[in-house]
Amino acid sequence: MRRPIAVLVVSALLTACHTFSPQAYGPGFSETGLASWYGSGFHRKRTASGERFDMDALTAAHRSLPFDSYVRVTNIATGRSVVVRINDRGPFIADRIIDLSARAARQLGIKEDGVVRVRIEVVKSGGARI
Repeated sequence: MRRPIAVLVVSALLTACHTFSPQAYGPGFSETGLASWYGSGFHRKRTASGERFDMDALTAAHRSLPFDSYVRVTNIATGRSVVVRINDRGPFIADRIIDLSARAARQLGIKEDGVVRVRIEVVKSGGARI
């Protein structure tokens, strides 16, 4: 039986995430790029961390930051910021660095725009579980 290509790609991405050292992502780590958000289509589905996604929680998906890391996300255009907890993997679109919950997107004022340039800064690093 052949696996669908998408399953293989996701598996490869998740495996690649395990090659990063959690120590490299401690407080002081920052990154600038595009943020997007996800909401009702994923509400209550399992995240990569195993918990259920809550679009009304202040959470986000990042490709490699350890789960349970807290990250300040700042909308570069407006200066508005929000602190979110990493509980999922993604985004799976190459030019984006973080996927925010619908609530976090609202607080940053990016829900209508969909995608916006942000700076993320690790406030507290999560456990070693990548």
